[in-house]
Amino acid sequence: MEKRESSETEVAIGSDTNEPHYKPINESVKEPSYATKDEQASTTDDKTEDSSNLQPAQTNASEDGWHYVTGMKLYLVIGMVTLACFIMLLDTSIVATAIPSITSDFHSLGDVGWYGSSYLICSCALQPLTGKIYSRFSSKWVFMFFLFLFELGSMITALATSSNMFIVGRAVAGMGGSGLVNGALTIISACVPLHKRAAYLGFMMSFGQIGILVGPLIGGALTEYTTWRWCFWINLPAGGVTALILFFINIPSRIEKIPFRNNVKATLVSLDLPGFFLFAPTAIMLLFALQWGGTKYAWGSATIIGLFCGSGGLFAVFVAWEYKKGDDAMIPFSMMKIRIVWCSCLIMLFFFGTQIVTSYYLALYFQAVRGVTPTLSGVYLLPTILSQMLLAVIAGVLVGRLGYYMPWAITSGVLSAIGSGLLATFTPTTSTGTWIGFQIIGAVGRGCGMQMPIIAVQNVIPSKQTSVGMSIIAFCQTLGGAMFLSFAQTGFNTGLKEALHQYAPEVSAEAVAAAGATGFRHIIPAPSVPGVIHAYSQAINHVFYIAAGAAAASFVASWGIGWKSIKKAKTVKPEV
Repeated sequence: MEKRESSETEVAIGSDTNEPHYKPINESVKEPSYATKDEQASTTDDKTEDSSNLQPAQTNASEDGWHYVTGMKLYLVIGMVTLACFIMLLDTSIVATAIPSITSDFHSLGDVGWYGSSYLICSCALQPLTGKIYSRFSSKWVFMFFLFLFELGSMITALATSSNMFIVGRAVAGMGGSGLVNGALTIISACVPLHKRAAYLGFMMSFGQIGILVGPLIGGALTEYTTWRWCFWINLPAGGVTALILFFINIPSRIEKIPFRNNVKATLVSLDLPGFFLFAPTAIMLLFALQWGGTKYAWGSATIIGLFCGSGGLFAVFVAWEYKKGDDAMIPFSMMKIRIVWCSCLIMLFFFGTQIVTSYYLALYFQAVRGVTPTLSGVYLLPTILSQMLLAVIAGVLVGRLGYYMPWAITSGVLSAIGSGLLATFTPTTSTGTWIGFQIIGAVGRGCGMQMPIIAVQNVIPSKQTSVGMSIIAFCQTLGGAMFLSFAQTGFNTGLKEALHQYAPEVSAEAVAAAGATGFRHIIPAPSVPGVIHAYSQAINHVFYIAAGAAAASFVASWGIGWKSIKKAKTVKPEV
């Protein structure tokens, strides 16, 4: 321990260490320090980090000198960034039920794949760069810029007069959406101390992700009773209210921002644009391969293999460049070498894969197998929505009180895997009590763990890298959704064809696929309908196995986020 210049000391108790931690009175520590493994051994219970890494030693005392947003202003900030995330995630799923009407208006059935992929590709490719932008400029103004882009894309889409214009609008909206989730996480981390952050993040993430669940419901209702254009018009008033309220609230900054006009060249260099231009095509080729594989092209086709090889080769070049850039890279190696960081990224990837697959295919089960309307299927999803939201808030509050987040992440993986596995037992005649109970088990699991990877990363990296860390987490979330939706689509299509041969061999699989989940009852003979329903049920069950596998993978990754506490230390003066 270093020699103290003052004999007066304070003893911090209640932290996650077994030894007291001393600091001079009135000493204000504003940045986490970097410590070697040997130095950290005396201040943390986690002894398993790689000895070659330099780890950021986060301490509770490092936040004591910071100013946080409180009272009504804090609630407004949390509410507005949550609303922005809600409309962004709503936008990713609302288009699904509007696509049939859009293709009818534009006579563009061949462009269907681009309606979803244009948004996803732009969002995924830009996310790591947005982290560097947030680390360089004011988080409030950057967030409002991306919100403006998202709203502009929504307006272009709503006003589209052709399929190409619609695709451009979706691409612009995707560019804006790339900076909203990680911007919201960055803003919350600046406004709320770490030991209280889990509860607010749980609320933001659970409420925001309701947008994914209710998107098809709202999209179907708007398309049926008004026009598909309202699926995008509704984003504008919500975005306008968000921007207006945030404009009048000061968001504290945790890092020194150098004005762009003072040093344009240095600013551009700090953004690591070469890294972005290597990363973007890497992500785009990977997403194209996942979207087209098994649908437009066979998985073994030259196109899909070429896309995977191109993505892998360019990724190797990207890694070499990032290694050369060091801590100035778009994705710093010093951060990704930390076990807690890359394990948290894996958790988020697999967690969101489970979340989005379960959400999409539960709605499909109710509409295709049970034959209910889109509106009623949304009602049937309430056990998932309410349970997940409630547990996310409860888990966040308890983490703030108890300190440790790893048990919640582990519990989340266990319950999510069990819940998804139980969903795979659904049949066309599953009782109401059963499908409600099984939904709750999985939703409780997902609610327990959705914010834990974010808390883990924020607890282990220095504040100046928070925005970069959040952008990587957001990228893993988006990539996980894209990957597992692709896996689920392939599994569903394959399972449906096989099940139709078993339960309704007289029915054309192509005709059933063309009719859609809610239209097959009107085009096939009545005696064949029960067989097709059984085929749909079995195919959806195969998808829930994929979701269960993703949840099990998140359980394994959860053991790597460390037995660390975020509980705020109590300080007492020693008796003289």
